[in-house]
Amino acid sequence: MLMTHIPEMLISEKSGWEEIDRSHFSSRWFFKSLVMPFSLLPPVLYAYVELMHPGEVFPLSVPAMSATQLLITGIVLYGVQLAMVNYMAMLIQRMSKARDHDPGYDGAYSLAAIAPVPLWLSSLSLLGANMGFAMVCVVVAWLASVALIRHGVRPLLHIGDEKTARYVANMVTMAGVAAWVGLLLATEIVLSILLSWWAI
Repeated sequence: MLMTHIPEMLISEKSGWEEIDRSHFSSRWFFKSLVMPFSLLPPVLYAYVELMHPGEVFPLSVPAMSATQLLITGIVLYGVQLAMVNYMAMLIQRMSKARDHDPGYDGAYSLAAIAPVPLWLSSLSLLGANMGFAMVCVVVAWLASVALIRHGVRPLLHIGDEKTARYVANMVTMAGVAAWVGLLLATEIVLSILLSWWAI
């Protein structure tokens, strides 16, 4: 149900969002039904493209990683994504509280779980084994995620004031981009250490 609403949720604060809000999905439901399965897409598809098309999408990963190295990479990347959604939910709730509005953890988590859906789906572009196409898809996915944040703040966090909603959306967008980039860099460092240790 949620996935069929995503296209209209990109351009509206009502269509799709109201149905989700009325459903009163808990953070646990979003974690099990959306975050856990969709977070599998990037590591699984990364492993696929590295095994089937080594060096074509990620030229710097030559020589290709072994299946064991890909498994380690996938586990770390998967765990990072799960942690990131939880962190973003906490961040959204704190940003809202800073403007004297508490949306509750479930409301904050629902937005944190829905916003990265385009990014997860963009990993499907790896099936084409073309770096240029994959990069274009990632850029489009970032724009779509920002649109979801901007349109989801009012209906999911129940912020009535437009100025407050805009402030929260702007702060969450900036903090979210910085956090995702920072965490990806930290993941790269951890993976480098693990893979270097494995090579010894």
